[in-house]
Amino acid sequence: MEALFSYGTLKQEQVQLDTFGRLLEGRPAVLLGYHISKLEITDKAVLESSGTNIHPILEYSGDLNDRVEGMVFDLTPDELKRADDYEVDDYVRSRAELLSKERVWIYAKG
Repeated sequence: MEALFSYGTLKQEQVQLDTFGRLLEGRPAVLLGYHISKLEITDKAVLESSGTNIHPILEYSGDLNDRVEGMVFDLTPDELKRADDYEVDDYVRSRAELLSKERVWIYAKG
C-alpha cells in the first residue's frame, strides 16, 4: 500500500468515488513545514468532480511552525496512479515526513 497525505479535494466523497470508485478510510495527520495556497483549476473533469475552481495547494516553507492538517489514505499502486491522473500539472507528487514521522506521498506546488 501507498500512504497519501490529503489536505484538499481528495478528502471529498464525490472526488473519491469519481477517482477511485470507492470511499477511502483515512486517519488524521499533520504535515509540518508547509502552508496552503490557492490554485485556480481549469480542468473540466476536476471541476465537475470537486465542484469548485479554487483548490488548495501545498507550498514548502521550511518553517516547522507551519502546520497543515489532513488525512492519510492507504492506496494501492493503481489508485496512486489514478490520484496522479486527477491532480493537474501544477501539483507535483513527492515524499514528505509527517509530525508522526510516517513517510507519505504529498501533492505540492512544483
